[in-house]
Amino acid sequence: MTRILSYNILTGGERRIHQLTNIISSAQPDIVGLVEANNPRIVEQIAQNLGMHFRMSENYTQYYKGQVALLSRLPIVETRAHYFANRRISSLLEACIEEEDGHKLLIYVTHLTAAFSQSRGGDGQRRREVQDILRITACKKATPHLVMGDFNAIAPGDRLQASSLLRYLLIMDQKYRRNPHRDLGHPNLNSVIPKPLRFLYPWMKTISRNKFLSALVDKTGSLYASRRSIHLLRKAGYIDCFRVKNPNDPGFTCPAGSLAGRIDYIFASPELAERLSACYRITEGNGLRSEEASDHLPVVAEFAEHAKVANRPAYELSTHRPVDRVDNA
Repeated sequence: MTRILSYNILTGGERRIHQLTNIISSAQPDIVGLVEANNPRIVEQIAQNLGMHFRMSENYTQYYKGQVALLSRLPIVETRAHYFANRRISSLLEACIEEEDGHKLLIYVTHLTAAFSQSRGGDGQRRREVQDILRITACKKATPHLVMGDFNAIAPGDRLQASSLLRYLLIMDQKYRRNPHRDLGHPNLNSVIPKPLRFLYPWMKTISRNKFLSALVDKTGSLYASRRSIHLLRKAGYIDCFRVKNPNDPGFTCPAGSLAGRIDYIFASPELAERLSACYRITEGNGLRSEEASDHLPVVAEFAEHAKVANRPAYELSTHRPVDRVDNA
């Protein structure tokens, strides 16, 4: 079995290495995709704590906001960084992993744009990024692979509990007002609420405390949230691992302290989905609540072993190594 974990660690994981290590290790994963892995030093420390190798989408020695990373106890054969059309830093890390039975598995770790305060919650920008992903993975259609990360988008048919999100944003707003110069990394009202609705700010506390108004916010928020970016992935044949294994579970992953929606996913190609045995979230691990480590819950997918070993070559990736540091564990 190969166990894969996807996790947004919140603005690089500053001052939370111990908590993040504990949450990740509780799942005993073979492969870990990290989103917002901005700080190479922290990624390296987490990898060492877990006894894993690691690769990053950008330079191994510099801080880059929005990096993604991959950790693995299995051999990392090759990696490549991809850039979305609207980004100056790598937004998609491709890696070829050798599983224990000798098969090669392709992993894509990504982080789509948030831009929630823009029209339709920024979904137009995310759709363009998904189109970039589909263009990059088009030549891998017959190859078992998965795409995972923070997609900042709600899937068709999924709920959005907007009232929970509103209560969380109000709390974050208070924290920002107390210390406006400290970047907590969490979203606040201005980063999520579209400008046409900001006239409601004076009444938002009242709305969040009223059951009828909260239900109305849930209904209108769910209608407002566009789901077309996730629809594109499903239309292309990708299998939503969590939804397949948990058809009736909302599966909310964010914000961890006031769960409101599912925006973290592991998508498997049809060939790989045949091996899918389980998919779940981690709400606590090693005595810690997940909200103590990040504002997202990790998502884990488990894939059964192949029926038989086939020694295939690597999938013709060019190695992406900004510096010569391979075995980081």
